[in-house]
Amino acid sequence: MKSDKWVLLDKVNGSFKAEILKGLLEAQGIDTVLSQEGAAHYGYALTVGPMGEVEILVPSRELERARQVMAAYEAGEFESQSEEDESGDDQQAEN
Repeated sequence: MKSDKWVLLDKVNGSFKAEILKGLLEAQGIDTVLSQEGAAHYGYALTVGPMGEVEILVPSRELERARQVMAAYEAGEFESQSEEDESGDDQQAEN
């Protein structure tokens, strides 16, 4: 099988957020690679600006599905049920 070309899905600030998104995508069965250049790549803790950017790359064949997962994440569709239960418990306690 011919290997796919890796394409840019998104750029985020900071490796912590990038690692979270990588885990989310991989949990959905989407191969993911992170690419970071600049000072942050060499161990400096930069999370803002161009030197703190991390590129999230996915195979071209999975780009559309990865975009759908990212859109669902941004819409809050991956919120855990326990978080929703906790917010409901807080409202009941106030009543």
